[in-house]
Amino acid sequence: RRIDDLSLGEGALIGTTQALALLPGISRSGVTISAGLLRRLDHESAARFAFMLATPVILAAGVLKVPDLLQPDARGIMGQVIVGSICAFVAAFAAVAFLSRYFHTRTLYPFVIYCVVVGVASIIRFGFFG
Repeated sequence: RRIDDLSLGEGALIGTTQALALLPGISRSGVTISAGLLRRLDHESAARFAFMLATPVILAAGVLKVPDLLQPDARGIMGQVIVGSICAFVAAFAAVAFLSRYFHTRTLYPFVIYCVVVGVASIIRFGFFG
């Protein structure tokens, strides 16, 4: 199933799941991709929709931080902020390109296994050995 097949309500439901990312350890893209898959989108469409949903969220977060960058004490780090922003843009673009190609033929199962293993290891490490 493709993005074009989603109803307005389904799109809103998938978009609303982004709020779960406010909880520690929850991935915004992971939860929106999962919600898309639950609405029977194919993997590529679910990932593409999750990336489209990221645009307003990331833009809003950036706009909220602009006043902090205009403070006098932030002038000394403007170069680092610009270089960091460019690097983040390039990395995000590369990640989206890679994942878009990846989901043509593959699924999220390797990532699910990774998350379960790391999650269990973290619970053991930090739960029992503080």
